[in-house]
Amino acid sequence: MKNEILRLLKESDTYISGQQLCDDFKVSRTSIWKVMEQLKKEGYGIEAVRNRGYRLISSPDVISEAEISSLLKTCWAGNRVIYFDEVDSTNNRAKDSGERGGIHGTLFIADRQSAGKGRRGRTWSSPPGESIYMTILLRPSITPSRAPMLTLVMGLSVAEAVREVTGADAKIKWPNDIVINKKKVCGILTEMATEMMYVNYVVIGVGINVNQRQFPGELAGMAASLCGETDKVYRRSEIIAAVMERFEKNYETFLVSGDLSGLKKAYDAVLVNCGQEVKVLEPGNEYIAVAEGIDQVGELIVRLPDGQRRRVFAGEVSVRGIYGYV
Repeated sequence: MKNEILRLLKESDTYISGQQLCDDFKVSRTSIWKVMEQLKKEGYGIEAVRNRGYRLISSPDVISEAEISSLLKTCWAGNRVIYFDEVDSTNNRAKDSGERGGIHGTLFIADRQSAGKGRRGRTWSSPPGESIYMTILLRPSITPSRAPMLTLVMGLSVAEAVREVTGADAKIKWPNDIVINKKKVCGILTEMATEMMYVNYVVIGVGINVNQRQFPGELAGMAASLCGETDKVYRRSEIIAAVMERFEKNYETFLVSGDLSGLKKAYDAVLVNCGQEVKVLEPGNEYIAVAEGIDQVGELIVRLPDGQRRRVFAGEVSVRGIYGYV
């Protein structure tokens, strides 16, 4: 009930009478009052006026289940939200749920991670109260070989959502880093459990630096936040909701063909190195080429100096700019 009442308050531009809420939810005025008191304790500014009702006048930067659920306009992405004040890793919690039969679309969110995960075993800095740490659990009916493409689906979704909410020129550094002004603001980690030719579940973890102002050690030179790059403070819940809405749409497009053919044009449009020289770092080999975009399975197409084209598979290969990270 609290989630639905919060949604009604957010959607209304005037007062909602207590009696109307009582009638809608078939509860007493005392029950409605208790919900309002709970919301006030969580930081929501709620004005109560006799004979007029309740009105939401301000919302805090919280990422609780009630807050996220009140903003989502999706059919299944985030249909269930599980929030933690602190957790080791949202990916770990999503995988545990996947093993126990957790439902498709469940979203795991934490205010802080004690063991955040990055690619290739790296850690992800996860301070509290500033950024987004979330993981969605999926049960796609696809073969294991197609599951890695979902990382690119999420990358495109995050870039589009960040552009929508902040107006910043968010781009993708292939395959899955989101960058603004050539600095990384988001990382994505996909993990899955498979059985032969069957995908049991996929979890996609997303870490977005939102309101951080400083970064530790070596991160200072290459990491950035949405706030730092735009000089604006953002409500994390709005960004989460925007990502889920974009992801649901892009995921459905992906399922139509089972590949990225329906998303390729949109992905290439925000690919930061598209049309530029890049350095391809393979185990025991390094070469310069021009990035031309992705193919329908998400491999990066590069053109060598002699005009030949080569497809680069993400795996253990890194692609960087000629003079740095991008």
